Amino acid sequence: MTCTQPLSQHIKADGSVTNLEEYQAGYGYQGLSKALSMDPNELVDYVKQANLRGRGGAGFNTGLKWSFVPPLEKLPGPRYVICNADEMEPGTFKDRWLMEHDPHQLIEGLAIAAYAIQAETAFIFLRADYDLCAQRLQQAIDDAVAAGLLGSSLNARGYNLEVLLHTSAGRYICGEETALINSLEGKRANPRFKPPFPQVSGLFGRPTVVNNVETLCNLPHILHHGIDWYANLGLGEDNGTKLYGVSGKVNNPGCWELPIGTPVKEILALAGGMQSGVGLRGFLPGGGSTDFLTAEHVDLAMDYGTIQAAGSRMGTGTMIILDDQTCPVGMVLNLIRFFAQESCGWCTPCRNGLPFIRQVLTDIEAGNGQVADLEQLLELCGYIGIGNTYCALAPGAAEPLQSALKYFRDDFSAHIEQGCCPYDKPTRHMQEAN
Repeated sequence: MTCTQPLSQHIKADGSVTNLEEYQAGYGYQGLSKALSMDPNELVDYVKQANLRGRGGAGFNTGLKWSFVPPLEKLPGPRYVICNADEMEPGTFKDRWLMEHDPHQLIEGLAIAAYAIQAETAFIFLRADYDLCAQRLQQAIDDAVAAGLLGSSLNARGYNLEVLLHTSAGRYICGEETALINSLEGKRANPRFKPPFPQVSGLFGRPTVVNNVETLCNLPHILHHGIDWYANLGLGEDNGTKLYGVSGKVNNPGCWELPIGTPVKEILALAGGMQSGVGLRGFLPGGGSTDFLTAEHVDLAMDYGTIQAAGSRMGTGTMIILDDQTCPVGMVLNLIRFFAQESCGWCTPCRNGLPFIRQVLTDIEAGNGQVADLEQLLELCGYIGIGNTYCALAPGAAEPLQSALKYFRDDFSAHIEQGCCPYDKPTRHMQEAN
């Protein structure tokens, strides 16, 4: 029987970690063994054909990304693979779940990616707050080395691999791959201008591939079961499964592995539906830096193309729920505060624009806004949009704001007209009493 929930097959209900012996009992490291028997170029083409799309948010074809690395014979010398485990996107916790409970799955996937581009050094760039992940990943690395699954002469070609765990300084900007690379080099975590892209000139000026945790965890299963099996797991044009998460005022917030393309309403059903007394008004489908969708969109499939066509992005696939008792202005302000704080300050639109937006929203939420503020906010969203900044931090911050102004503009206007937040409970009680 083939596995239909590969990423979570080793996850234990008691929260304990899967050790090496348990992992190998479920075909663990057999995917790596198959990869090591292949020519690296053949492996790159194999993953490209599997249509594994990046699970960190961009959704780019993983094998195609690897193919941009110059062949070793054309550009000899070191090259690197980095696992982006910085996971600081608001509302996102899927990678932590994988690393805490099944670290060998990530290590095997990282080793497959490293062999594909002939990197002999691989890094796991881990969020500073993930202490339990760090402990369990390091133990898993040590156990894999002791078992001869990592290290020297892993195949007939004499391939060597060292995997290193790096605990980051802990900033949201480190989720951007070039800022991550700068941080790993010991520099300030600022994004780099592209081109050159990391696949040509990345860590220490050498070819580098950066992949997300969930992306890498798919690789052992693709290699073991095959491309057709992986394609059949998806419900639409995208292949495989996806870790979907839900947070907010639902009865059972959490994370589930489901076929990619599962409808929004089915994911919400797994979350137990809305809590008593509150209704669904909207949701951010892929974490805090995606555009709002509304209750009218619950029948949509959660896949890259469908969510994009609806005017948002699937992002990390972790929904943040907006209920009808929560102020959308306050919710967006909370996100803008986070993004303004986490700006690296490298470019003016982000460094100055986000604090300006934060102040305008603060005034509106406090009842001190002006009618002209709403058009000014939309104008500011354009200034910090795609093409005006070095990276996607500020454009991502604009997405919940611009979509909130689209779908919930009446709430912004009510703050201005009433001189207060209509969702403030004492104020609402006074109004009802009168």
